[in-house]
Amino acid sequence: MQSKVPLYPYSAKDAMKRGEIEKWRESFRENCACAGGIDILIRENFDGMHLKKGTVEKIVELYGYKRVEHVLANTVQERRGDGRFRPDNRAWAESHYIPEDEMHNYCFAARSHSAILDGFISNYRKLVMDLGMFDQKQCEPDSSDLDYTGKVLVLSPNTLKEEYWSPENQLWLAESGFGCSPTARGRSILCTCLGDGEQTRWNRNDFTGVLKDEYLPDWAKESLKQYQRAECKLFCSIIKPTKQISS
Repeated sequence: MQSKVPLYPYSAKDAMKRGEIEKWRESFRENCACAGGIDILIRENFDGMHLKKGTVEKIVELYGYKRVEHVLANTVQERRGDGRFRPDNRAWAESHYIPEDEMHNYCFAARSHSAILDGFISNYRKLVMDLGMFDQKQCEPDSSDLDYTGKVLVLSPNTLKEEYWSPENQLWLAESGFGCSPTARGRSILCTCLGDGEQTRWNRNDFTGVLKDEYLPDWAKESLKQYQRAECKLFCSIIKPTKQISS
């Protein structure tokens, strides 16, 4: 059964300021347990050459994608200068924000051999890739400077609960709201999900960016057409033709 403790994103120092030290402690204990669990699974499932199939899935089932990713990224960051990690895995780990937390970060770093951990990380990344989720690579590079109105946006996986991790839950059409503008103080954006038509408000920083047109899947194109047809019908229904008055 997966841990119900949410991943706490701040340091112990910040948690004290926010009055959330208990939340930090619970999450820190789970981080440490996750790191220890990774080491145990590696000891039990590494045959000297390869990790047994399904090893990574076991730790994800226990602690979830977000915590496993947090612990693995922290482990690599704690071993800066260790050349046994592949450059792409090193870059992946460094792209994650891990708050500096005095000696606490060392406590939830896995202790297994770096070369074996490197393979473990590669397997984890493939597991996530197989979910078909969108990420920054599929987004416009200057997304932070764009107006989002009428654009298809990619919702960050960090915003979604893991049970909703799917590409269908990531693509949202931005309709209106101050958050559409990159310079407005307001952050709220009214959006429609292209997966199921749900309409709600997200904050601008909940999104990874604007999806590049070439990555829009067929199901999303069809949803977009249906939405646009519905909008056109609504517009036409409220615009009544005016009568010409003859002299």
